[in-house]
Amino acid sequence: MIKKNKLNLSYEGSFKENLPCYIMLAPFALLFILFLVLPIIASMVLSFSEFDMVSMPKFTGFANYFRMLFDDEVFLTTAKNTLVFAVITGPAGFILSFILAWFLNEFRPGIRTVLSFMFYCPALVGNAYYIWQVAFSSDSYGYINSMLLSMGLITEPIYWLRDSSYVMPVIIIVQLWMSMGVAFLANISGLQNVNGEMYEAGAIDGIRNRWQELWYITLPSMQHILLFSAVMQIATAFSVSQLPIAMAGYPSVNNSVDTIVSYLSDAGTVRYEMGYASAISVVLFLMMIITRNIISRLINKVGR
Repeated sequence: MIKKNKLNLSYEGSFKENLPCYIMLAPFALLFILFLVLPIIASMVLSFSEFDMVSMPKFTGFANYFRMLFDDEVFLTTAKNTLVFAVITGPAGFILSFILAWFLNEFRPGIRTVLSFMFYCPALVGNAYYIWQVAFSSDSYGYINSMLLSMGLITEPIYWLRDSSYVMPVIIIVQLWMSMGVAFLANISGLQNVNGEMYEAGAIDGIRNRWQELWYITLPSMQHILLFSAVMQIATAFSVSQLPIAMAGYPSVNNSVDTIVSYLSDAGTVRYEMGYASAISVVLFLMMIITRNIISRLINKVGR
């Protein structure tokens, strides 16, 4: 039996010997602390205060959190909408991006490059969802309504983006269409870097079809890439804001597609309730961390 030797990544040396490394890391570390660590800490501190960006913050304890969870029905609605987006578009987008990458990886390099660019285009063009606004227009000139009317399936145009029973499925469809982003490219790269000799060894050990190759070789070999893709999909799913606002307006009908991020922006930049907005951002941050840990454990089980 071959024993796996763990790579020793411990580095020894004096501060003077490692000084060039510290100098090279300093710009990134400074920007990381300045634009990520400090804002997170500031949000946590401000979440316990009442702050309108004019007067000094006034400490209020857990008042913002009690208001958020017990008195603010709009926040609860946006939290539910955000979870729906995350639960549906997150896993669906993750699985879809991997399946497409897996299929495209079978083509020759030239064809694969062209098809990868075509699938990545929606993420490359930030305002590509305007095409869907025309398709789901509420009048008879909208592509979907026009097609349904011509087929005799409906007698009058459907208000796709103004009816709470239709707007959520429409936004989810558009979000899935736009989800072919960094995760898709990461999966393509990960599939191309799987060692081909592992498939030959698997065939000798009894693997007979592509599904067995996928489960026993491809997925375990791409464990870290899959985790990266999952994290990117989580961040995308929880940060959906611009798409619902552009297609359904803000606030949407009955707040049916308003998300935590859009509500946070409204509280902070329109009403200037920065303390309350900070509390909302802390809750969103915790939701993303918990979801990330759950997915990380699931992927680690697959990789074993």
